[in-house]
Amino acid sequence: MRVNSEIRARDVRVISPDGEQLGVMSVRDAMQAALDRELDLVEVAPNARPPVCRIMDYGKYRYEQTKQRREAKKRQKQTAVKEVRMSPKIDIHDLQVKTRNAERFINDGDKVKVSVRFRGREIVHSDLAREMLLEMAKQLDGIAGIERRPSMEGRQMIMVLAPKQE
Repeated sequence: MRVNSEIRARDVRVISPDGEQLGVMSVRDAMQAALDRELDLVEVAPNARPPVCRIMDYGKYRYEQTKQRREAKKRQKQTAVKEVRMSPKIDIHDLQVKTRNAERFINDGDKVKVSVRFRGREIVHSDLAREMLLEMAKQLDGIAGIERRPSMEGRQMIMVLAPKQE
């Protein structure tokens, strides 16, 4: 945004601090009107013909803008991707523990990447791992949906679960 002497146009449309239009005038006259009120002349619509300028306290305006940005950033929820790793030989009880961990992550609003690592000749039993992943997804069906179906990536099978939107 251009302020005061940085405004390059010859004529500008001026808006008062109350939002009332003062009309089209030269930059020099608009600057004088702003100085009379002890405020700044700020170019708010540079692409308009003629450019639109507003008489306002520029420092206060910038402060309000940064405050609004900070507030919007605070309300924004960052979704992290948590990972749950297991092997294809995992016991039923251990699978339940991993499922509870994934449920906790999903309830916190995070996505969960579930991976089954294959070592050595275990890779021939990829169908068991796929069934195990789909069973986990079925158990978490009420709170999570499958964002990415189970698929092989190198020597591991990966599935991504995301929280369901209410």
